[in-house]
Amino acid sequence: MNAPTRLAEVIPQTIEFKLDGRAVQAFEGETILQAAQRHGVDIPHLCYKEGLRPDGNCRACVVEVKGERTLAPSCCRNATAGMEVQASSERALKSQKMVVEMLLSDMPDRGYKWNDEAVAKAASPHPIPPPLGEGGGGGFPVGQHGELSEWAERLGISVRPELKALRREQPKADVSHPAMAVNLDACIQCNRCVRACREEQVNDVIGYAMRGGDSKIVFDLDDPMGDSTCVACGECVQACPTGALMPKSQIGSQQVDRKVDSVCPFCGVGCLITYNVKDEKIVSVDGRDGPANHSRLCVKGRFGFDYAHHPQRLTKPLIRKPGVPKDFNDAPRPGDWHDAFREASWEEALALTAGKLKSLRDTHGKKALAGFGSAKGSNEEAYLFQKLVRTGFGSNNVDHCTRLCHASSVAALLEGVGSGAVSNQVNDVEHADLIFIIGSNPTANHPVAATWMKNAAKRGAKIVLADPRVTDIGRHAWRTLQFKADTDVAMLNALIHAVIDEGLVDEAFVRDRASNFEALRENVKGYSPEAMAPICGIPAETLREVARAFAKAKGAMVLWGMGISQHVHGTDNARCLIALVTVTGQIGKPGSGLHPLRGQNNVQGASDAGLIPMMFPNYQRVDNPGVHAWFENFWGMPLDEKPGYTVVEIMHKALAPDSDPHKIRGMYIMGENPAMSDPDLNHARHALASLEHLVVQDIFMTETAWLADVVLPATAWPEKTGTVSNTDRMVQLGKKALNPPGDAKPDLWIIQQIAKRMGLAWNYEGEESGVAAVYEEMRQAMHAAISGITWERLQRESSVTYPCLDADDPGQPTVFIDDFPTADGRVKLVPADIIPADERPDAKYPFVLITGRQLEHWHTGSMTRRATVLDALEPMATASMNQSDLETLGLQAGDVVTIRSRRGEVAIHVRRDDGTPNGAVFVPFAYYEAAANLMTNAALDPMGKIPEFKYCAVQVLRGGVPVAAAGYGTGAVATVETATAH
Repeated sequence: MNAPTRLAEVIPQTIEFKLDGRAVQAFEGETILQAAQRHGVDIPHLCYKEGLRPDGNCRACVVEVKGERTLAPSCCRNATAGMEVQASSERALKSQKMVVEMLLSDMPDRGYKWNDEAVAKAASPHPIPPPLGEGGGGGFPVGQHGELSEWAERLGISVRPELKALRREQPKADVSHPAMAVNLDACIQCNRCVRACREEQVNDVIGYAMRGGDSKIVFDLDDPMGDSTCVACGECVQACPTGALMPKSQIGSQQVDRKVDSVCPFCGVGCLITYNVKDEKIVSVDGRDGPANHSRLCVKGRFGFDYAHHPQRLTKPLIRKPGVPKDFNDAPRPGDWHDAFREASWEEALALTAGKLKSLRDTHGKKALAGFGSAKGSNEEAYLFQKLVRTGFGSNNVDHCTRLCHASSVAALLEGVGSGAVSNQVNDVEHADLIFIIGSNPTANHPVAATWMKNAAKRGAKIVLADPRVTDIGRHAWRTLQFKADTDVAMLNALIHAVIDEGLVDEAFVRDRASNFEALRENVKGYSPEAMAPICGIPAETLREVARAFAKAKGAMVLWGMGISQHVHGTDNARCLIALVTVTGQIGKPGSGLHPLRGQNNVQGASDAGLIPMMFPNYQRVDNPGVHAWFENFWGMPLDEKPGYTVVEIMHKALAPDSDPHKIRGMYIMGENPAMSDPDLNHARHALASLEHLVVQDIFMTETAWLADVVLPATAWPEKTGTVSNTDRMVQLGKKALNPPGDAKPDLWIIQQIAKRMGLAWNYEGEESGVAAVYEEMRQAMHAAISGITWERLQRESSVTYPCLDADDPGQPTVFIDDFPTADGRVKLVPADIIPADERPDAKYPFVLITGRQLEHWHTGSMTRRATVLDALEPMATASMNQSDLETLGLQAGDVVTIRSRRGEVAIHVRRDDGTPNGAVFVPFAYYEAAANLMTNAALDPMGKIPEFKYCAVQVLRGGVPVAAAGYGTGAVATVETATAH
C-alpha cells in the first residue's frame, strides 16, 4: 500500500482565562469543565460524561464567573478570553455540595432494596445475591452509589436526617432483562442514559416521561426493559453514574481484582475494551476510548464474555479411541465426548500430531497436507501458522475464513487499486455527505460501526441502503434500493451509466488517476437505468436520483458486506463499486472511498499476515520470483512457488481419488470450524471425515473437532497477549487477562511444538516475549505496511493505523490521496457484465435462500452460543419471511417449516420480517441444529474462489421436526413465542 501525502495537522487556537486565580489556557470551543480537567482542577459533575452532549441539568458543576449574577454550569459553558472563573469559591462550593447532598439524600439507605417478587420472577442468567444485611439489598456496598458517592466523599458530605424524610416513593426494581438490572430508586434523572441511547447509539429506546414529581426514565412506552426494543448494547449501563442501571453480573460488590485492557473478540470493528476480573473470572466489560469505538460497545462486546468460563472448555489433549468411526452424520456431543475420545498427555498428543503429518508428507508428497488458520486468533498466530505450513508442510495449502467472507472483494481491490484494505475508516462517514451501504446489515453485523452511520444521518448525511433485504439501518436511510437478489451488477452498472450519461464524471480525476475508462464507458452503454429497472426492480428515476447525489456529494463513501462478495459474481460486484467511486472522483479524500466491512475480529490481520494460499505476508504473490526469493532467504527454507488450494478446493481434494498426486490426506486446523462454515456441509463434513489424519486446535469440541483424530486444547482470546488488525487497518494490542483452564496451552506454543517435531528449529521463547519476537519478525515481512509500528509502540499506544512507515508516522487513516499502489499509479477500471447465480429458483425450488449473521450470535456460534446473555436473548434458530409469503403458505410466525435445497434441509421456526423480499427466506448460520450451510451452494467465484453463500434455490414446506441443540447453548428454554419476539 502506498504511503499517501500526510494531511496538514489542524492546530486548535487557544485563549487565556483565569481559573481560581491562575492564568490557564483553553482551546477555542472548549468548556470550562474540560479546560479545568486538563489543568488538574476537578469540578464535581454528574450529568456530564465525556463523549455525550453536555446537558447541564444536574448543576453539580456550577462555578462562579466574575461579573455574573448567577452561577454557571461549567459543563456547557465555553471558556472565553479574559474570563475569570472561581470553581472553588465559597459560593460555588456551597452550591456544589448542596446539589450532591440533595441527590444523595434520595438514594437507598444501604445498597438497593431489590423487590423480592421481581427477583424471583427474573429470567436472569446471573442470580442476584442475597441482601447485604438488615435494611440492605444486593446493590452497591453500604453508602456507595458510584460517581455520586465518590463526589460526596471528596466533598465531605453526609446526608442530614431531615432530608431523608423527603424521599419520594420509588418504583420497584426491574430485572426482566437477561443482561441488565434497573433500579430507578437510585436514579438521579441526569439523562445520561437517554443521551447514550438516543444520541450516541441512536437506538431510541430510553426516554424521559411525565413531569415534576412523577418524572421518570422509561423504556419505549414505559415497558419493562426485558420487553422493550432494547438491543442490549449496554451504553446506558456504562453511562449511569449511580448504578440505577447496571450489569446483572455485578450486582453486589463492585470491587474487582484487576482491570485488563484488550480488544473485543467478535467483529472486525475492533472495539477497545477493559475486562473487569474478579476471582479469576471476567465479571463485566467496559468500552475503552479506542479510535474505532470511542468507548462504545454492542451486546456481544459488552455481555458476550463468559464463554471463556463455559464448562465445555477443552482442558486436556484428546485422541480418538481406536475403532471409533468418524461419522459425519453423527451429531457432536460437546459436553460428552468420552465415547469417542480419550485424554492424553501433551507429549503423546504432539508426537502423534506431528508424526502422522510428517509421515503423510514424506510418503505422499508435500501437497498431501493442508492447514486452516483462524481469523479469531492473533496476527502472531496467523503469521506463525502460515509459516509452519509453508516451511514445515512444504506447500502453500493454507487458508482461512477470509475465503468465505471477502475473498472476491480483496481480489477486485488488488486488481483495481493495488491494495486489499479499506481506503477510509468507518468513522470517516462523519465527513461524508452520502453513505452508500450495500450488501451489509451493519446494525446486526457491525453495530458500533453502524452508530457512526446513524450519527452521520442525524447531522444531515444521506444514507442509501442497497440490499435485497430492508434491514434496521433502513430506518435512517434517505433512499432504499431494495433490488432483486442477484442483480447487483445490473443496478450498479445503471448507476455508472447515469453518471456518465448525465455528464457527472469527474473528468480530471479520471484523466489523471484512472485507466481503461473508455472500455468501461463502452460497456455500460447497454445498462441504462431504464433498461435495468425491470431487471433489478428499482425505478429508473430513483437510480438516476441516487447516481446524481453520489456524484455531486462533497464526499460519498461506499461500505459493503458479504451480500456483495458471496456470489459467483462477487468480484464483478466489487469491480462495479470501484468503478462507481472512480468515475465520480469519490476516493482519496476524507468522507469518500471504499470500505469492505470485515467480518471477524482479525480477518484483516490474518490476511495481512499471509494466511492465504496465493500470497505471502502483505499480499506478495508466492509466484512472483523476486518475492519468492526474498522469503526463501528470510526464512532460510526452500518454498513452494505455486499457489496453494483454497478452502473449498481443499475439501474437494480431500475426497479426490488416491491416484490424484495432490490429494489432501492430512490437515491441521486452528480455531476454524469448516464443518459449520463451509458451503454444502454434507460434502464438507464428508471430506473432513475422510482425511487420514485431522488435527484440530480449539477451545471447544466444535463440529470440526468432533471429526478429528487429535484435539488440542487452546486459549480463548482473554487468555492471551497478541495483536489483531481491524477493518480500519488499525493494529491493536490485547493483553492477557486470565490463565487458561486445566492443561490448555497458548496457541503460539502449540504451533511451535508441532514445528519442532517436524524438524523446524524455531525459538520464540517466553509467553509474552515470544509473542513480541514473532511480531517483530512479522513486521520485517510486512515492512511496507507496518515498519513504523514496533512492539514497544503498541505497548504505549494500544492502537496504530497502517500504513505506518516510521516511528514518527502517526498512521494513515485515508490512503490513495496522491496515487494508487498499482504498477502505473492509477486505478484499473474493469468492466463487468451480468452473470446469473449458479442456481436459480424453479417450480420445484421456488424460493431464494439468503444467509447471514444476526446481532446476538457470531460466525458458527461456538463462542456466542456459550455466552449466557447472548444465548438467553436469542436461543433458537429462526428463518425470516415476510407476511405475504407466510400467508401464501398458510403459515404464522412461530410455525415450524422444513427448508430444503438440492443439497440438504433443516427444520426451523419461522419469524415474520417484512424487510425480507417476496420469494426469499433468510436463515442465520450460527445454529448447528438448523445449519444453513447444509443447503448452500459451493459454486465458486472464478477469481476470488469464494462460494455463493448468498443465493441458492430452496423450497419451504410446512411442518418438520426441529433438531435438538445437541448440548449447545446455556440451557435456556426456547419457545415458539421467542421466534416472534424481535
